[in-house]
Amino acid sequence: MANLLSIAEAQRLILERAQALPAETVVLEEAAGRVVAEAATAEIDLPPFASSAMDGYAVRAADTPGRLPVVARIAAGRPAAEELSSGAAMGIATGGVVPAGADAVVPVENVVEHGNEVEILAGVEAGTHVRPRGGDLGAGEVVVAAGTTLTPARLGALAAAGVSAVRCARRPRAAVLPTGTELRRPGEPLGPGEIYEANGLILSAQLRAAGADVEVLPAVGDDEAAHRAALEQALAADLVVTSGGVSVGPHDLVRRVEAELGVEEVFWRVAVKPGKPLAFGVRGGTLVFGLPGNPVSALVGFELFVRPGLRALEGATDPLPRFERGRLTGGPRPQSPERDELVRARLSSSKAGATLEPLAGQESHMIARAAAADALVFVPRGEGELADGALVDFLRLA
Repeated sequence: MANLLSIAEAQRLILERAQALPAETVVLEEAAGRVVAEAATAEIDLPPFASSAMDGYAVRAADTPGRLPVVARIAAGRPAAEELSSGAAMGIATGGVVPAGADAVVPVENVVEHGNEVEILAGVEAGTHVRPRGGDLGAGEVVVAAGTTLTPARLGALAAAGVSAVRCARRPRAAVLPTGTELRRPGEPLGPGEIYEANGLILSAQLRAAGADVEVLPAVGDDEAAHRAALEQALAADLVVTSGGVSVGPHDLVRRVEAELGVEEVFWRVAVKPGKPLAFGVRGGTLVFGLPGNPVSALVGFELFVRPGLRALEGATDPLPRFERGRLTGGPRPQSPERDELVRARLSSSKAGATLEPLAGQESHMIARAAAADALVFVPRGEGELADGALVDFLRLA
């Protein structure tokens, strides 16, 4: 289809214009899900001392096998007061400091205890069950690289390495603006031809889950003055997402009003189903996305285009969607000759791996049916069909 961008080309144009926001210092307790702007390095060796990997006895490997007196007992956090002398052992707990003079730990189950002596029946090598100082990471080494998202495990690694705060890109401010005279808030009575507004909730939830601070503006009717006032307010944000009003009908005002407000349109229309009439532009550093009004089109457009733009603002080094591989079930799937399609599907696991069963009712207005989907299956454009059992790429829905 003429003048339609591919998904990859549209994503490239978005990422070319998305610059990471300025960095700020964030304490670890508030950093979950944030993207590190500057590499965070260890304050200490990790572990900071040679420690025992087992409950047992610290010994000199040269003294094994043998029968050794137990001259001290070491608890975690309470190092031995003196060096281990030759021909002796010290009881030690997991995580305890291996005393000077010792070079191995014999697990308690591998000794025979005789009062205040232990009999070690087999010889051990130096280093056995000893976690060396700095064996995980040395002081000054990178714990988390710039552009990395802070998961719970990464936060734990930072804390263990003595890091109390990190530099992260400022949290993006996003504005969501639903458009359409027909829209009403849930709970209000519906008049003839009216529908309940759902896109604002869908998009704000997606944005918050992706790390943005979100303002949802009241839906505006098909009126130029109302559009202009709402869009001017929205454009103060780092990222703007509108829903509806980006097609070619007489009441589709968004793109024209945005142009009047200084938004440079980068592209309009993408070869994707659902969501073809998607628009993207910029004003200064603000990214401006115009998504179609059908709820499923908005959901898909967010995952393919808005989320990568948002992640780039956050400083992520790899902001594009992460597709996985699975097998299609439920019969063959026809391909569109002109557009790639994202098919809503139910995801399940088997011994053979992930399986994807497309849902009935793929029309872009069917948000209730789409609510049962766990994944979006990528069906590339073509003249044929994907066979039942074909390997496909899919994107998990959060």
